Amino acid sequence: MKLNKIFKWGLVVLILISVAILVWGFSAGFETPGHEALPATNVLLSWAAIMIGIALFCWIVIGLIISVKNDPKSIVKMGIVLVGIAAVCLVAYLLAKGDPVPGAAVTSTAGELKLTDTILNLTLIAGVGAIIAIIVGEIRMAIANKK
Repeated sequence: MKLNKIFKWGLVVLILISVAILVWGFSAGFETPGHEALPATNVLLSWAAIMIGIALFCWIVIGLIISVKNDPKSIVKMGIVLVGIAAVCLVAYLLAKGDPVPGAAVTSTAGELKLTDTILNLTLIAGVGAIIAIIVGEIRMAIANKK
């Protein structure tokens, strides 16, 4: 019960910090004049990275602790899932070309372009996977309802 309260108040604190950063960013302005980003944009992007890191930490560590506590054999399933995610990320990285954007005013390094293309490939894979999951789910429900 105490752990639940800690999670609840931690979530409230993270939400309040996120709202404060958004309000500050909108009052300061998120537009980027020329090539230099405003401090609000940098803070917002850094906070987004921190939130993603917290989410991944919670998903992996807390999920691992709870699943091992409930069923010690579930650690194998979680390992398989993590290996699968790593494989998808590797495939997305290998498929990334890293070509410069034609007509772009901002110059980026080859590594930045490769990582940007990797993220775009991961977004494409996730989107296609979501569409396929929706279609397969609807077909399964239609078949199950006919019986």
